[in-house]
Amino acid sequence: MFTVAALYKFTPFSNPEALKGPLAQTCCSHGVKGTLLLAREGINGTIAGTRSGIDAVLAHIKNLPGCSDIEWKESTAEAMPFPRMKVRLKQEIVTMGQPDVDPTASVGTYVQPEDWNDLIASEDVVVIDTRNDYEVAIGTFEGAEDPQTKTFGEFPDWWAENAPRFGNKKVAMFCTGGIRCEKASNYLLGQGVDEVFHLKGGILKYLEEVPQNQSRWNGECFVFDGRVAVGHGLEEGSYDLCHACRMPITEADKSRPEFEQGVSCHQCVNDTSEDDKTRFRERQKQIELARARGETHFRDEG
Repeated sequence: MFTVAALYKFTPFSNPEALKGPLAQTCCSHGVKGTLLLAREGINGTIAGTRSGIDAVLAHIKNLPGCSDIEWKESTAEAMPFPRMKVRLKQEIVTMGQPDVDPTASVGTYVQPEDWNDLIASEDVVVIDTRNDYEVAIGTFEGAEDPQTKTFGEFPDWWAENAPRFGNKKVAMFCTGGIRCEKASNYLLGQGVDEVFHLKGGILKYLEEVPQNQSRWNGECFVFDGRVAVGHGLEEGSYDLCHACRMPITEADKSRPEFEQGVSCHQCVNDTSEDDKTRFRERQKQIELARARGETHFRDEG
């Protein structure tokens, strides 16, 4: 059983480039895999490994500037959910494209998972899912607004178009682990919204702490690793991934005529050329040959 840790911290890194090498070395030397993003605004990512390996990497991260109090969400996976370790330098650790947004200056009011149900049941509250459309499609909270965004960078435009219909309501936002809401809440405060709330620890913390018989969550929660999705108690979900378009698919979707393993699904069959599909088929052939030789492969190959 592998430990999976999802983490982020907004904190100024004056020289993120200097942090990359030692962080990558610590991860690799302890057999930890996943993706960590470094930028001048902080760190974000998800990693997986043995208990001791994760503890070693977290200890290293806590020693980074401003990260001594970093929080993270843990879950488990029966198989290693990442094929390799990547530490990447980025302009933003979650891309919104709003240079004036600064979560270290101000954010909305944090709401603990046990208090979330009462808040979102209030008639004077609009509940907004800040995730992308394919994430929302497999699960969200009852009555939540779906911005139908392809990327987080589209959120400001969506807000500008839709804010008038919300009137003077309070705004409650949520996302997978909380990081998008840090930026989104700072953005809305800057837009003049008086009362902004966001779910502390995100959906993952809610699914971990709130009993299913008290839950207002419907479906599963998309995660960016080989498990694809998790449910209540952070148990591994029922979705797989189309390795052509990286979108979540169900077992029923695999029975549709558009589905071809490693090549296409109903969501992407018309978006790729025949040359693309030929290339994908060759890749899938090589994957299957390698498996026949007993080599290890991961569900997020390709």
